[in-house]
Amino acid sequence: MIFNEAVECAGKENLKNIQSERLAKLVKYVYKHSPIYKQKIDALGINPESIKSIDDIIKLPFTPKEDLRDYYPFGLFSADIKNVAEIHVSSGTTGNPTVVGYTKKDLDLWSEVSARCIACAGANKGDMIQVAYGYGLFTGGLGLHYGALHLGLTVLPMSSGQSKRQIKLMQDFKPRILACTPSYGLYLAEEMREMNLDPKTSKWEIGIFGAEPWSESIRKNIENSLNISATDIYGLSEIIGPGVAQECTYKEGLHIWSDVFYPEIIDPDTNLPVPEGQQGELVITTLTKEAIPLLRYRTRDIASLTYETCKCGRTMPRISKIRGRTDDMIVVRGINVFPTQVEHALLQIDGTLPNYLIIVDRQNGTMDTVEIWVEVDEKIFSDEMNAMSELKNKIKRVIETTLGIGTTIKLVEPKTIARSEGKSKRVIDRRSL
Repeated sequence: MIFNEAVECAGKENLKNIQSERLAKLVKYVYKHSPIYKQKIDALGINPESIKSIDDIIKLPFTPKEDLRDYYPFGLFSADIKNVAEIHVSSGTTGNPTVVGYTKKDLDLWSEVSARCIACAGANKGDMIQVAYGYGLFTGGLGLHYGALHLGLTVLPMSSGQSKRQIKLMQDFKPRILACTPSYGLYLAEEMREMNLDPKTSKWEIGIFGAEPWSESIRKNIENSLNISATDIYGLSEIIGPGVAQECTYKEGLHIWSDVFYPEIIDPDTNLPVPEGQQGELVITTLTKEAIPLLRYRTRDIASLTYETCKCGRTMPRISKIRGRTDDMIVVRGINVFPTQVEHALLQIDGTLPNYLIIVDRQNGTMDTVEIWVEVDEKIFSDEMNAMSELKNKIKRVIETTLGIGTTIKLVEPKTIARSEGKSKRVIDRRSL
């Protein structure tokens, strides 16, 4: 199903005209209503009237995440707080949290783009969706909720947690769609086994999974476990929340709704655009938001971009699955390591489970060390020691070949590593302690 065919399948020239008109209007809007952006634009010597085409976007300043924290709580808003209908807050590891707001028009936009995503995943009007993302200040639950209502779905607003109840209501109400983090999807499958239920008998047919990086290996694991079509959704609270981009049923990249969220891929070191198809940092400009529109927001997500028309008929550009975030990236002895690299390596090895923990430490204050805890099948622990030793050595070889650094591997029994009903914590970096 295509929710808004006129836009999602627009001709390239028509789409560019929409983007250009909206960018020109946006620059004038933030220049007038945001002292922060007026200062940034003036510092570059730009006349807002000179921004006429989407091609002019490269003249505009970047917006780093630090700006949202430095101007906490409402300094980066372009709308008077009296005209803001809803506020969301995302917690940070340090300093002030990130605060975002929505006018009534922004909420309508959020409903629209989230509806596009849910339809893109394969939903039809009249389906039931079980929303197991967290509600409240986190944008995940409400974003999918608004989109589902806009699309004409029946919403089961479970939020995260209460896993046994999630499973019971799935069995009783038979929702066709499950929306949650991929790690929670795997957790629900695990919980069903604990309840002596076969996860393959779940009533879910479509999964909309996001809020954390996940690999193709995890997708296969979820699909095999739950007998479900697992699709990737992308969003971040600074831009709007869930609803920025979504995989269609072909699963060949995530359609980013570029009539409202204009994407660029840049080299994070030079800040220059990279060629189509090349990996770099995703930068997004919100073309139509009112409360807190952002110019060239540095997402810190690593991805690539293609402009080829998709088999589904959509002409919107597609971003690749997120390889990782630059702030999730671990630098170990000068080498960049993404947790998803470890995940992908482990899921190629029989006997391992999709739960792992990376512990980074510094020996004697100088030498970085990496220990990886890997959950393995219970039967491994009942085998002879030689079998465990062989598995450990195999894991070590595969991971060290993948990462290019030495590691220590620790095999642990199932459920040793703490589970999360939200985003999984995959890395403990003790070097900063």
